Amino acid sequence: MDVVTTDRVRTGAAPATDDLVRALFVTESARLVSLARFFVDDRTAAEDLVQEAFIRLARASHRIRDEGRAAAYLRSIVINLARDHNRRGLVSLRHRPPAVLDEPSAEETASAQESRREVVEALRELPRRQRDCVVLRYYLDLGIEDIATTLGVSPNSVKTHLTRGLRSLAARLEERR
Repeated sequence: MDVVTTDRVRTGAAPATDDLVRALFVTESARLVSLARFFVDDRTAAEDLVQEAFIRLARASHRIRDEGRAAAYLRSIVINLARDHNRRGLVSLRHRPPAVLDEPSAEETASAQESRREVVEALRELPRRQRDCVVLRYYLDLGIEDIATTLGVSPNSVKTHLTRGLRSLAARLEERR
């Protein structure tokens, strides 16, 4: 047994730390990668940032007084690492070709499909006119005038149906979560 392991066994502190890091990894890692992706273009870089965040958490876990705030601490680490990553990358951006978009992971694809399915189901539950206006506006990108012409209603009627439809859609999606 090395010195670190021996100290861990004597103090009993490491198993709690290890358990905390493991539990957070299981519950937070996918969301943290998604968070990092808002800041960096490359999925691999995002995964590396999250891995580094967990390493830093493990090293600084003795500072965490409230384990309930550990996830927030991890999020702040990821955001700071992403900012640092981008700062360092700004110099090299001029000298490299544009990033190739990577394929979404199976988890991202499944999540997107589930979200899409929920939206489509909620759309189908809307009153016909509201559904028509929302679909024409947000799926076909038609303007208010084009929707009014398509449906044979006034532009003000389209605006009313859009407002009501979006409010109902948001409420229905919120109920499902």
